[in-house]
Amino acid sequence: MLLKVGLTGGIASGKTTVSNLFVKLGVPVIDADDFAHALVKPGQAALKQIIQTFGSSVINKDGSLNRAKLRQKIFTDSRKREQLESILHPRIRQAMQEKIAGLSVPYCLLSIPLLLEKGWQSQVDRVLVVDCPPELQVQRLIARDGLPIDEIEHIMKTQANRDARLAIANDVIYTDYNFSQLQKQVLALHRLYSKHTRQQ
Repeated sequence: MLLKVGLTGGIASGKTTVSNLFVKLGVPVIDADDFAHALVKPGQAALKQIIQTFGSSVINKDGSLNRAKLRQKIFTDSRKREQLESILHPRIRQAMQEKIAGLSVPYCLLSIPLLLEKGWQSQVDRVLVVDCPPELQVQRLIARDGLPIDEIEHIMKTQANRDARLAIANDVIYTDYNFSQLQKQVLALHRLYSKHTRQQ
């Protein structure tokens, strides 16, 4: 029976780095963000609904979604953010379930950044939290995206806090270590998950 491991963590916690290490071990990683990007490509029903909801100002001249403008619209308006999520999240969940149904492997990772915030725990068998100190998240966001502090603080406030994520974790990978130690953590969990599936 396929073991579904939900991978989650705060912004810039190191989720992509951890996911890539599992991929190198041959583990399928089904990423909610990948589906979110695919759903808003020109011609997709979700994009048409976004235009109807938020107006044509969120669309570039080539018909693609202007993510920066959309982000500005929902940045401080929780109602608008919920509208966007109501368009995307049911479609993302369905696409992920269809992907899972086509797998024939011992286990897979479902990378879901808002797993706790949106109550998606029921979609997975185990929760793997990627964790680091909040101050390290801030440093990474400044270095990676050049975001101003006030925007970083707002993003982090809209996400579950560190303690809440750790409280639902079956497993935790800490990313404030060097890369070698990170690899060891991933390999240990890979062995655990593989052993768990063999016991079922």
